Amino acid sequence: MHPWLCAGLIFISGALGGFINALMSEEGLAKPKSVEGVWRPGAMSSIIIGAFAAFASWAFYGSGAGIDLADPGKQTHLQLSALAGACLVGVVGAKWIESESAKRLYQASVKAAAPHIMPKEQAERLPLEAPSRVLQEVTQACEVCPLYPGSLPPRSASA
Repeated sequence: MHPWLCAGLIFISGALGGFINALMSEEGLAKPKSVEGVWRPGAMSSIIIGAFAAFASWAFYGSGAGIDLADPGKQTHLQLSALAGACLVGVVGAKWIESESAKRLYQASVKAAAPHIMPKEQAERLPLEAPSRVLQEVTQACEVCPLYPGSLPPRSASA
């Protein structure tokens, strides 16, 4: 099989992985957009990122790593496991970029809400903290927050 045909099949398999990730995502087949200044990748971005992630993985670490493009007479072999792996890498690569976007949305949410429940200096550095630290500080700050309809019950002293 020609090396570029192999690369194309890997690319398509990774794009399929990105499409699967888009279907599984919270927003489905949404268009890329910006939410409160945070970029949300959308389905098309997931497909493209999945395809490139699969191709890069195959070219760096898979059977594509041994292909010599300067020797066009040499035949390349493509196994089903390489296509399945490319699809999986496409899902995971697209999920990674989606998770980065979600993390930035959470940070923006903390940045917007924190000044209402804690001192300004503490609220300004909070979005940059580790998630476990953010939870700990927000929980401590909310021990004195007024209850509102639908809020969680107060934590017991034994927790």
